[in-house]
Amino acid sequence: MNNKAIIFLADGMADEPLPELGGRTPLEAAATPAMDSIARNGQNGTFLTLPEGLPTSSDVANMSVLGFHPEKNYPGRGPIEATSQGIELKPDDVAFRCNLVYASDDGFLRDYSAGHIDNAVSTQLMNDLQKQFGNADVTFYPGVSYRNLLVLHGQKFSDKVNYFKPDSSQDLPLSELKLTPADNSPEAAYTVEFLDRLDQLCAAYLAAHPLNRNRKNPANRIWPWSPGRRPCIPAFESCYGNRRGAIISAVDVIKGIGKCAKMEVIEVPGATGFIDTNYAGKVAAALEALKENDLVYLHVEAIDECSHLGDLKLKLQAIEEFDAKIVAPVLAALKDAGNINFAVLPDHPVPIKLRRHTTTPVPLAAMGPSFLPPDTVQSFSERLAPTGSLGFLKGDQLVRKLLDL
Repeated sequence: MNNKAIIFLADGMADEPLPELGGRTPLEAAATPAMDSIARNGQNGTFLTLPEGLPTSSDVANMSVLGFHPEKNYPGRGPIEATSQGIELKPDDVAFRCNLVYASDDGFLRDYSAGHIDNAVSTQLMNDLQKQFGNADVTFYPGVSYRNLLVLHGQKFSDKVNYFKPDSSQDLPLSELKLTPADNSPEAAYTVEFLDRLDQLCAAYLAAHPLNRNRKNPANRIWPWSPGRRPCIPAFESCYGNRRGAIISAVDVIKGIGKCAKMEVIEVPGATGFIDTNYAGKVAAALEALKENDLVYLHVEAIDECSHLGDLKLKLQAIEEFDAKIVAPVLAALKDAGNINFAVLPDHPVPIKLRRHTTTPVPLAAMGPSFLPPDTVQSFSERLAPTGSLGFLKGDQLVRKLLDL
């Protein structure tokens, strides 16, 4: 009987030692008995999720964990999320991820998420922007909370645009964060000019919008970034010997990767991408998905969001809830299954002091029939994982080992 696998993906969990935690990282300081049991009963190592020369973003990192080689296949965040939403991009379309952000009156980007704006409010704002400014050249699409889309239409536009990732640019002046052409083409120059004009129009409109009144961090700017055209990511089954994969996530970027790769993408009611997500629903969906799939990718976004907020207390809470409400119940439900491999890892670090992604390889722990005998590591952490017997993995090595390929 072929082995099956579950990957527990804790977005943004890896960190650096903190003086206020006695020199421990948040992962080391948090109570994580379930993840520790994987480390203790299996093998440990590190994984390269952010290859050199690519954006330090979650789409790149999660493509890497799944073995989809973003250094060859990365299309940009915009088209991945468009695929998740079922938006059919034409050959001349350029899709941008479009955050709703808060910029202060003194000209600084203060909050990449506009206070983790409520989904109903953000949807109304994006729909109103579409009514006000949408035309043959541009379409606004609502997503989840601050995570929305903007699509440009026509040969006059280019995806060759340099941008700043908003969650890595908080508290920097807007004057230093402008879009610029990435090549010398007239299309790239025109795209930057068009988006700059659109940004100014949207800023004035959003500042006066009734839904932004009396909000601490109003959604008063759009932030287009990570553009691209129609994606071409290989199918999971074609990469892994006709084995089937499923993805469970709250956010379009992860669901989009799954749809691009023709994996089963499972919607969980109440999955929010934050600490109020439906943990129990994700667990139930994962256990059900494993009946028909060979690999289930169980992604939780909340830890990443807490890290970008710079909220240590909330990050510790999110790590402990991931362990107690995701990892522990899945392990308990499958404790008598003899053919399941389990792996746990972050997609990238988000040091709480930096509030942005770094490229350090992430800790990895895996247990199951393919990960015997156990090594000497007794708990899951950034410090101990590199001492384990798995060594340094990259590319499709993790998934192939999980599926015995």
